[in-house]
Amino acid sequence: MIRSTKAFITSAALVAGLASVPALAQTDGQAAPPVSAQPSAPAIQPSDAQLQKFVQASEKVSGVADEYRPKVNASPDEASRQKVIQEADEKMARLVTEDGLTVDEFVAINDAIQQDPQLRDRVIKIANSGTK
Repeated sequence: MIRSTKAFITSAALVAGLASVPALAQTDGQAAPPVSAQPSAPAIQPSDAQLQKFVQASEKVSGVADEYRPKVNASPDEASRQKVIQEADEKMARLVTEDGLTVDEFVAINDAIQQDPQLRDRVIKIANSGTK
């Protein structure tokens, strides 16, 4: 589930404005691709209700990233680092599903937000107006 962790953390960074969060996902020695590297059109057009759930889940995922970043950085070796990342990934997935989205929906919305500036603006507006 490392791939979904990268998507979660990217989403959290987008919504919460945490520029340092993607560093947690870069455990394989490769840098995360830039947001602009995704040229295709968004595959989905999420509803406002889905975006609201996405924002709520992203805020929680951001908290998990903040919680686990020091644990990952303090891991003495790659095996323990992967164990911590897997634990964070599982916690993030549980939080996403508790907010009413599947992991696939969360990732698809994240991808769509990265590709569509108008959709990104809608998410930012929802995030700035506070969750209900």
